[in-house]
Amino acid sequence: MDTQSTYMHWAKTRPKVKYDLALSGILNLPFAELEANIDDIDLNGDNAYGYQPLVDALASHCEVASPQVVTISGGTSMANHLAMAAAIEYGDEILIEQPTYEPLLALAQYFGAQIKRFRRPAENNFQIDLQDLERQVSSRTRLIVITNLHNPRSVLTDEQTLRRIGEIATSTGARVLVDEVYLEALFEQAPRSSVHLGPQFIATRSLTKGYGLSGLRCGWILAEPELAQRMRILHDIFGAVGPQPAERLSVFALTKLPGLIARAKRILQSNRAVLRDFLDTREELTGIVPDAGTTCFPRLEKGDVEDLWTRLNDKYDTAFVPGRFFEMPQHLRLGMCAEPELFEIGVERLGKALDEHSA
Repeated sequence: MDTQSTYMHWAKTRPKVKYDLALSGILNLPFAELEANIDDIDLNGDNAYGYQPLVDALASHCEVASPQVVTISGGTSMANHLAMAAAIEYGDEILIEQPTYEPLLALAQYFGAQIKRFRRPAENNFQIDLQDLERQVSSRTRLIVITNLHNPRSVLTDEQTLRRIGEIATSTGARVLVDEVYLEALFEQAPRSSVHLGPQFIATRSLTKGYGLSGLRCGWILAEPELAQRMRILHDIFGAVGPQPAERLSVFALTKLPGLIARAKRILQSNRAVLRDFLDTREELTGIVPDAGTTCFPRLEKGDVEDLWTRLNDKYDTAFVPGRFFEMPQHLRLGMCAEPELFEIGVERLGKALDEHSA
């Protein structure tokens, strides 16, 4: 089997640039700014199925009734891996939104799923087409997969829509996997997790995107206790035991969220304003800068996105994510997560590249 994530390989091996408009998670926090010390770290301890203080802290953070619904994982990527491994068997039919985050498709292919798609049409602001979902679901469907906020568009799926998706899933005995990693970037305005809507829901999250804590690899899954326990047992095969220092530091980081949120808001508010002003002046790009989330997904009206990317990268030391990684090659994903001074220069350089590209 030659399954791989083309996006993750690209993200790990793409050239490093000074003005990075491809970042989808808040600029990494320097360790010194976390204000942790050696007493907050230990190399060893009891974390066979997750460091219990971290499990408890995440249960409180997500306002779930019991720590038994929380499974610790290495970031959202491993959370999605565990969730899908526990929810489906080889050959099961699963429905995945289109467009979506490419690693979700790669993961489903790895597990040997029979994949069907339902639409998030661009002409409807990438909202889920419930009628199309109902047309695609069958008695063989075992899992429905969405991202919320949508990756790459950052649009929110409201609770009413989620409830309807849950009803559709229940009618055929399926579950609903919701990648909620970008909900963390809504901070105090974030709606409650979809896991509160019923036992058919599985939610995955991490501290990566909203707080600048990608180095901790702190991810988790929320699911009904029996399924959560199945994930923990499966993790004996995939990851065995998480790193004790990172899990202890994650507990510490959760106590520092107010300060981390204030930092993230300053970055996003500044960069969002710059990007709005920019898109208002560019006829070549059409798209809405979202009120929340960390990414924007405009369409390039003329020309080739890959050519624009190459020009921007090679001449202007600046990058975005080409839309081909989200099944929409005429789009580009712009992340609003870089240091604001560098972000503003990066946007200016994107404008220069667009001028040359149009000419």
